[in-house]
Amino acid sequence: MGDKNIEVEFRSRFDKAKYGKVLAFLQKNAKDLGADDKRVWFFVMSDKLLKVTHNVSRKTAKITLKLTKIGHGSSFEEIEFPINEKDVEKAIEVFTAIGHEYLVEPTILRHDFEYKDVELAIKYSKTWGYHMELEVLINSKEHEGGAEKRIRGVADELGVEIMSEEELLRFTQDIEATYVNPTNLPPIK
Repeated sequence: MGDKNIEVEFRSRFDKAKYGKVLAFLQKNAKDLGADDKRVWFFVMSDKLLKVTHNVSRKTAKITLKLTKIGHGSSFEEIEFPINEKDVEKAIEVFTAIGHEYLVEPTILRHDFEYKDVELAIKYSKTWGYHMELEVLINSKEHEGGAEKRIRGVADELGVEIMSEEELLRFTQDIEATYVNPTNLPPIK
């Protein structure tokens, strides 16, 4: 089956002023990977997270199964594959038909950068507010410690506080318990 695809990922939430400062720093000092705006359907399971992602900026789509939920460790083995942008609605229908309910984030404004071998996604969404994902992709758990150290170093340099596992778990549980899907989403083009 080949190499594993393991993301070592941390998140940080901050206010609009900090967002502006971090974005300005990254625009000046990091490799700009471009806009990466998305619409995501999250199929929440007890111990996994299945996502259908429509990448609005790049006109692509994919299905991702994270084998661990957010708030249960900083590394996530995942299985991911592209689908045709036109098949997003079909994928949602399939997962719904087999009994999975979803939460949809209709707009995630996102810009990606690479800085000191850490991928950074600086984002805004209604659910999360202003936030950032900091991640390193590894192919073996033996590289996890080094990846975490690199991510924490970049977070310290940017002056952003990484959310603890407890904060992530509490935050995502609150979303799952209280989120109401928007109605009348615009069609997928």
